[in-house]
Amino acid sequence: MNTSKPDITKRQQQLLNELKKCTDELSGQELHRKLHNGEKAMGLTTVYRNLQALVKQGLIRSRHLPNGEVFYAPVERDIHHLTCVSCGETTRLKGCPVKMMDLSKNTSKNFELLFHTLEYFGLCQTCSQQLNAG
Repeated sequence: MNTSKPDITKRQQQLLNELKKCTDELSGQELHRKLHNGEKAMGLTTVYRNLQALVKQGLIRSRHLPNGEVFYAPVERDIHHLTCVSCGETTRLKGCPVKMMDLSKNTSKNFELLFHTLEYFGLCQTCSQQLNAG
């Protein structure tokens, strides 16, 4: 297992710092807006390119919504959600069901686990009622 810390650029560190300040997740556009007002602004394409690099290095996690939007958080923030596929409403779950699983027996010795995701998709109560009423 590789225990050395990956080298990250100043821009990647800047994005990581912003994500660590937040208590939940941020989209690439939200990060861009936060940095746009600062003295070290970066373009939206640069934000997304650096976010992808941080995901590949296992320093942040990404969560893809059904509408294509992606949210990012530091990997140490182990959070999971219920997401409505109709309106996009998201509810944060308490705890992590994946922590109960013992993956060490099932993972290959040639695979370094960086992070995991677990998402539930369905219909919120409002969308379900609208669907059943129509």
